Amino acid sequence: MTLHKILKYLALVIGVVGLILWGRVLMAGDDALESSADLQASVVTPFLYVAYFIFALIVLLVLVYVIKGLFSGNIKKTLLSVGAFILIVVVAYLVSGGTEMTMNDGEVISANTVHWVGAGLITFYILAATAILLMVISGVKKLIK
Repeated sequence: MTLHKILKYLALVIGVVGLILWGRVLMAGDDALESSADLQASVVTPFLYVAYFIFALIVLLVLVYVIKGLFSGNIKKTLLSVGAFILIVVVAYLVSGGTEMTMNDGEVISANTVHWVGAGLITFYILAATAILLMVISGVKKLIK
């Protein structure tokens, strides 16, 4: 049996389970779900387990295909790309600053959290600027030809 058929049947089973769970929600009714925490837990919890299962399955499939692609392709280029990304994150972390902040509602955000948020934003800015620059360079090269 091919992987496509297995995934098709798995998607069908997950769809049927989701349809059954959705039917349970409809039969329980909105008012009953809002008023009863026990009913809410018994109806919503299975949905969460299905979502967790699907998420784990997708992560597993992505990891399998990424690892398969690594070993069938050029691993040197892949490792250089991952290393460049890690270097960008490290540079962004070193450049970003972090001081403890107090929100409007009085909640305190730690300096470490502020530091990582800043690093994430700087990483995004570096990657976005690099992508834009490469698109411009590619466009200029096409105009020259």
